[in-house]
Amino acid sequence: MTAPEIRQQFLDFFTSKGHHIVPSAPIVVKNDPTLLFTNAGMNQFKDYFLGNRAPAWKRVADTQKCLRVSGKHNDLEEVGIDTYHHTMFEMLGNWSFGDYFKEEAIAWSWELLTEIYKIPKDRLYVTVFEGDAKEGLPKDEEAYNFWKQHIAEDRILLGNKKDNFWEMGDTGPCGPCSEVHVDCRPDSERAQTDGSKLVNADDPQVIEIWNNVFMQFNRLKDGSLEPLPAQHVDTGMGFERLVRVMQGKSSNYDTDVFMGTIHSTEQLTGHTYGRTDSKQDVAFRVIADHIRAICFTIADGQLPANTGAGYVIRRILRRAVRYYFSFLDQKKPLLHELVPVLAQQFATVFPELLQQADFVKKVVFEEENSFLRTLDSGIRRIEDFMGNAKQKSIDGRTAFELNDTYGFPIDLTELIASENSFTVDKEGFNAALKEQKDRSRAATELDTDDWTVLDETPSTKFIGYELFGTETHVTKYRKIKSKGKEQYQLVLAQTPFYAESGGQIGDTGLITFNGEAITVTDTKKENDLIVHFVDKLPVTITGTVTAVIDREKRQLTALNHSATHLLHAALRQVLGTHVAQKGSLVNTAYLRFDFSHFAKVTDEELAKIEDIVNEKIRANIPVVIKELPKEEALKLGAMALFGEKYGDVVRVVVMDPAYSVELCGGTHIAATGELGLFKFTSESAVAAGVRRIEAVTGNNALSFVNNELQQLKEVKAALKNPKEPAKAIETLLQDKAILEKQLELLEQEKLKQLSASLKSQVEQINGINFLGKIVEVSSADGLKQLCTNLKNEISNHVFIFAANVGGKASVALMISDNLVAEKGLDAPKIIKEKIAPIIKGGGGGQKSFATAGGQEAGQLDQVISQVKAML
Repeated sequence: MTAPEIRQQFLDFFTSKGHHIVPSAPIVVKNDPTLLFTNAGMNQFKDYFLGNRAPAWKRVADTQKCLRVSGKHNDLEEVGIDTYHHTMFEMLGNWSFGDYFKEEAIAWSWELLTEIYKIPKDRLYVTVFEGDAKEGLPKDEEAYNFWKQHIAEDRILLGNKKDNFWEMGDTGPCGPCSEVHVDCRPDSERAQTDGSKLVNADDPQVIEIWNNVFMQFNRLKDGSLEPLPAQHVDTGMGFERLVRVMQGKSSNYDTDVFMGTIHSTEQLTGHTYGRTDSKQDVAFRVIADHIRAICFTIADGQLPANTGAGYVIRRILRRAVRYYFSFLDQKKPLLHELVPVLAQQFATVFPELLQQADFVKKVVFEEENSFLRTLDSGIRRIEDFMGNAKQKSIDGRTAFELNDTYGFPIDLTELIASENSFTVDKEGFNAALKEQKDRSRAATELDTDDWTVLDETPSTKFIGYELFGTETHVTKYRKIKSKGKEQYQLVLAQTPFYAESGGQIGDTGLITFNGEAITVTDTKKENDLIVHFVDKLPVTITGTVTAVIDREKRQLTALNHSATHLLHAALRQVLGTHVAQKGSLVNTAYLRFDFSHFAKVTDEELAKIEDIVNEKIRANIPVVIKELPKEEALKLGAMALFGEKYGDVVRVVVMDPAYSVELCGGTHIAATGELGLFKFTSESAVAAGVRRIEAVTGNNALSFVNNELQQLKEVKAALKNPKEPAKAIETLLQDKAILEKQLELLEQEKLKQLSASLKSQVEQINGINFLGKIVEVSSADGLKQLCTNLKNEISNHVFIFAANVGGKASVALMISDNLVAEKGLDAPKIIKEKIAPIIKGGGGGQKSFATAGGQEAGQLDQVISQVKAML
């Protein structure tokens, strides 16, 4: 049975049990401050468990794209080393929201595994929660007794809190769970050791295949448990492990889920998977796993970056590059070639990758190329270090610098070190890494109290499309603390405040409590909960309140949001239909729009796009907003953004059905004419294959144009009002270039003469040819040139030249290579310890040549004297 058939059987089975099949949520999480990525199938249903939102269906099933590489659920370092951990994986799940509970979940999991998939019953074991006295939690007798109806008691094992009490995080929904484990060992091994002894013992052949979580509690900040408003079932079955069992393989990577990628990697590298070199096999597995995580996160809208979720993706990609670079002898980009293979494999289940295959391939290629160059630089850095080292050891700080600056993991540094008979200070590396993590944690730490609930209203009703103010009441509130600042979050029964979403900033305004006005500084979403940020609580928080938004801010924001729709359509019209939105920011001052495109947008193209947008503004097109079933909206040609999660009923914004039809939850103007004017302010690159446009509208656009005209007027006045100012500037630049060249030649001649005169002023100090002078040069480069001119003329030398350049101290120190080697002289060290303090500055360089700059140009005599005294 193939992997697609196995997946479909799961979905068909639960359809027959009355479940509604829902699509996978994007792997990149939005509107949840506790998560970067979807790391479990339950993430998209969290609001149902917490009672913040009523589910559309009581029973659902799905296959969910998940990623586990950060935080509590972090499998990255095991990936590729063993045969069953993954970064990106599929989680097959069936869910009950206050409907069926333990009995049905257990019966159906047993029926599917043994009657549909026909896994031998004598290979299965189940675990149930044994209870926990500290938590005051009893043994899960219910689950135990239900399992007894299907499986022998000696195959029902008791598990502790670590293994059989599932928690999403430090706080949130949780409950006892019951796992199903399968023994994949050969009969000969099973006869020797009872499989029950290997359950949850990290045996690669006795593995957990399914987890039935019975959501009963909510974990509060103080560690206590409170019952959830309703009992739910949350199950998860690892698709890759299931396929391995069904196909009789000893490794997840030997199934058709991964072998297509592995075969393609074999063809690209000329190496064969499954040979004796274990490091090569690990490299194949790392590539086969990591390319999935990379591709699906990029397709869902997360580009590689230096921070946050983007850094996680960059780290995964670089780990894959390191493995093929080190163990598959591949020094050119490889991963991007696998994108089409993966896109075709998942075309029917996750079509978003196939739809963006060219874009994803381009991004991956540029990232690979960049990191391969960085790897090359890092290797040269290691080689330089080892070449100058007095001991056969790489200190922890250097190892950390290689990791932080060049992306070298400690294992790669250790590998290169061992090949050269060097050791690595692992403890020092770990200490430096911990310092960085502590700094990062302190910068982003958010301390959140538990909610104080005043009203059990399941969710906030947003009325802000129609109304700017309303009477309402607070349903719950809590205190938060971030970077030392205390704030409060309020949830209202209904609200006109738009929560930050889709690139549009959140509303601000006032909530008035019995005459006391409290300022709302921001509005955000936490999953589907609309949260209002305030700096203080009112004296009386209960009772009816008045909530009113800042209407001017909303109007200015709406102008820019509507402009992004006009811009998106114009970009596709001029550049091509490959253009897709990759991010946006809409605020009161300007709009920012990121989109897929592989070349700089030319001035001519920008002018054409701007003309189209302004033409649509002058046409004063009505902005029509409808709510339609999603399929009907897509038939109308509505554009849906990759990485966004849409419900079955969607909001469609139409600005001429033949021009712009988009799915959008943002706020908009009534007609395009309200924009007045649209002007670009910048166009630039954001990442490989992604461009960024910034623009202004309305009065901000008018101010921008007026400012540009004023600057042009001032330039023309400075040029004596020429008829053609551009030509006049071009002539000035040409004249400037000629004068600079003449000046450079004069400077070179002056330095030659100065070098000749200095040769006769060398002093002998302890066998060293010392030359120290304050000289007149026009730049710091002149000092370097002076040193270079004299370097081959005078052996065994120490040069220290100083100059006052523009009122600031500039110093250059050069030491001959033989003195560096024989006497241990170190130019950067001398600069740092002897010279920088005198001139109140800093500097650095190589062992034989270093420079410094500082504020105290009047202390240059002392600089010369200090170096001379040292010798």
